[in-house]
Amino acid sequence: MSTLRDLAEEHTDLGPADIDHLTRLAGDWQLLSDLSFADLLLWVPVRPRPAESRSFLCVAQVRPTTAPTAYQDDQVGKIAGGPEVAHLDIAYVQGRIWREGDPVWYGDTPARHEAIPVRLRGEDENIEVIAVIGRDTNLSTARTPSQLELNYLTTADDLAQMVNDGTFPPQRHQGETTSAPRVGDGLIRLDAGGKVTYASPNAQSAYRRLGFNAHLVGEELSVLSKRLATDPLEGTDAAERILTSLRGESPPRKEVEARGATVLMRALPLMPAGVPIGALVLVRDVTDVRRRDRALMTKDATIREIHHRVKNNLQTVAALLRLQARRVDLPEARMALQESVRRVASIALVHETLSMSSDEAVEFDGIVDRVATAATEVAATEITVKMRREGTFGVLPAEIATSLVMVLNELLINAVEHGFPAPGEESEPSATPPEPSGEVVVSAHRFRKQLHVTVADNGQGLPEGFQADAGGRLGLQIVRALATGELRGTIELRNRAGGGTEAVLVVPLGKR
Repeated sequence: MSTLRDLAEEHTDLGPADIDHLTRLAGDWQLLSDLSFADLLLWVPVRPRPAESRSFLCVAQVRPTTAPTAYQDDQVGKIAGGPEVAHLDIAYVQGRIWREGDPVWYGDTPARHEAIPVRLRGEDENIEVIAVIGRDTNLSTARTPSQLELNYLTTADDLAQMVNDGTFPPQRHQGETTSAPRVGDGLIRLDAGGKVTYASPNAQSAYRRLGFNAHLVGEELSVLSKRLATDPLEGTDAAERILTSLRGESPPRKEVEARGATVLMRALPLMPAGVPIGALVLVRDVTDVRRRDRALMTKDATIREIHHRVKNNLQTVAALLRLQARRVDLPEARMALQESVRRVASIALVHETLSMSSDEAVEFDGIVDRVATAATEVAATEITVKMRREGTFGVLPAEIATSLVMVLNELLINAVEHGFPAPGEESEPSATPPEPSGEVVVSAHRFRKQLHVTVADNGQGLPEGFQADAGGRLGLQIVRALATGELRGTIELRNRAGGGTEAVLVVPLGKR
C-alpha cells in the first residue's frame, strides 16, 4: 500500500509543506478519532478538474479504539466523486465543518457523515484549506451517551475546530516518536483557570497511584502535580508544562514520579477559533513499564561488566602465556605458546567490544581489521604482507562473533606464515611460485541470510595432494571444528585461479 506522501505526490498538487502537515496530522489524529468515537478518513482533492466534477482521494484512515468502526475495508487509495463526496466538497469550498444530512448505509452499517476542513497557514500568512477529514460514526450501537462520552465528544468538537483553524496538530517535539498517552489511558479536561472540570476513571486511578485519593474535579492540576511529585524540580517542571498548555502552547511530554509510581503526562491546549478555553491533559500510568526498563538497564550493565571482566581475565592469561614463552628455550614450545597468546587475544577483542555495546551484538568490521593488523605484525615471515578488507561484516551476534574471530585469526595467520615463506626457505612444491610481495584480502558479503567470507592470498598456494580434512596443523583443526560445529557453516580451502590460496567460509545467520 502506498504511503500518504506517495499518494499525495502522485495524484495532487500539494506542496511539501502541505504534505508534511498532513503527515503530522495522521500521526496525531488517533486522539481525535477516539474522542469522536468515529472513523477518520483524510481526503485530498485530485489534480484540478472542473468544479462540478471535483474528485477526492483518501490518503489516510484511522479507526477508533473506543467504538466499533464504520468501515471493515481499508479506504486508503480510494478515489470518489459526485454525490458520494458532496459533503466533502462543501467543507472544502466553504471552509466550514459540515454536519448536515441524513445517515448513510455501508452495507448493513448505518453511519453519520461529517466533514472537517484541514487548514494550514502558508508562508504568506494566508490560511488555506488543503484537505478534508471525513468523520464517519457507526450508529449501529447508538444509545444515550454517558458523562464520559459527553466530555469526549465536547473535547473532540474543540479539536475539530482547531483542525479547521490550522492550530492542530501541534509540532512534534524532538525525541518524541509517538503521540502517547492515548485517550483510553486517562483524560483530564481543564478550564481556562487550570482547574479540572472532568477526569476519566483511568486518569483518577493514575493520580491515586501518585498519592492523591480525593476526586480530581475542582483541583488546580498544576499545583496538585507539583505538590505530589517526589522531586521538587520535577514537580515544578510538570506544573509549568500544564500552565504552558493553558497559554496556548504544546509542551513536551513529562513523567511525574511519586510514592514509587510513574505517570506520563501530555498537555494540549484547547483553543477553538483561536480563543484559549482550557487544556486537555492525557495521563498514563507507566510504573510497570519504567520498572521493567530499570531492570533491563541493570541487566545490560551487569552483562557489560561481565564482558569487561572476561576481557581483562583473557588479557591476563595472554600476558602469562607471553611471559612463559619468553622463558622457554625449545622453539616448538615457544611457537605453540605464542599461537595460544594470539588465540586468547582474539577472543578478548570480542569481549572488549561487547563490554561497550548495549546489546549482545558487535560491529565486526573493526574487530576484523584489528585481528588482520595483529596477524601481519606477529607472523613469522620476512616478506612484507599487506592486509585488505572488502565488503562489510556488519553487526553480528556475540555467539557468532566469538567463534568467527577465532576462525579468521587462524586463517589469516596461516595465509601469512605458510603462503609466503621467507626467501631461501624450502617449501613444498606448489603450482604457482611466490610473488616478491604478499597481499591477503578478507572479503565479506551477505546473501539470503548467510554470511559469505573469503580469505585469499597471492602466495605459493596449497601443496600438491593437500587435503583439508586429513589431519593437518592444530590451526586448521580449530578452523574446521568451529566452522562446522559452533558456526554450523561450511569451510573450503582451495587454490586460486590466479595463484595463491583462498578459504571460503559460509555461515548461516538465521535463528540458531
